[in-house]
Amino acid sequence: MADGTPKKYFLKCATGDAGQAMMEGEYWAMTELYNTIPAAIPKPVARGKFDLDDPAAYFFLCDFVDMSNQVPDPDRLCAQLVELHRNSISPTGKFGFHVRTCNGRTPQATEWDSSWTSFFTKFMVYIMAEDFKTNGLWPELEKISNRTISHVIPRLIGALESNGRSVKPCLIHADLWEGNTGTSYETGDIILFDAGSYYAHNEMEIGDWRCPYNKVNSKIYTKTHVRHYGMSEPTEDWDDRNCLYSVYYDIIYSVNHMLQGVSVRQT
Repeated sequence: MADGTPKKYFLKCATGDAGQAMMEGEYWAMTELYNTIPAAIPKPVARGKFDLDDPAAYFFLCDFVDMSNQVPDPDRLCAQLVELHRNSISPTGKFGFHVRTCNGRTPQATEWDSSWTSFFTKFMVYIMAEDFKTNGLWPELEKISNRTISHVIPRLIGALESNGRSVKPCLIHADLWEGNTGTSYETGDIILFDAGSYYAHNEMEIGDWRCPYNKVNSKIYTKTHVRHYGMSEPTEDWDDRNCLYSVYYDIIYSVNHMLQGVSVRQT
């Protein structure tokens, strides 16, 4: 620092067009999160391009936080999420984000939309297409995917915005598994990183916790979140919505992991 005090930073790098999208998306996602729950987010500092052309290389720089990789405490994690979801305000009043953020190496369809049903439909259509492009066509899966778009989403997600109901656009981390959390040795705070944020229905955040390949798959996490935040109406659809939201995370896992992800397609 200017006064001679040493300061540590964390530098993340990636190459090519995909690397540029990842670093740009992560910078803005983490910045938006830091503005809402600063105690839980390493402060973003910069993003940019290295003075290299072959290959083109990009970076994201943030404060370094010394942390453990222990599985997060359910109560403390869910309390943080409640603060994030309740206090965040979409700058447009809509669902989405001002840049395309990434889940892993895969960009997401985060263009603004005033309707959660419309946004989520386009969100799913995009990632389903990416999966077929990456892992090949599978007629049975294509049939189920089309049925999901034409019938399941209008029924389950549309119900959130019918009969006078509405959905608040909440900022979510959007890739919240145990590998993207830590516990600060200095403060004891749970730290969140590697975000792919956008403004969404808050229940979208915990769809990832239903996926069996995550340690936060333990029901204590989901039950704790419901205890802290409650369920959106109609509450009788909650479990089906949670299952539908988890499908998005399964599909993008398949895209990100390619051959390894094929096994997820089959479950």
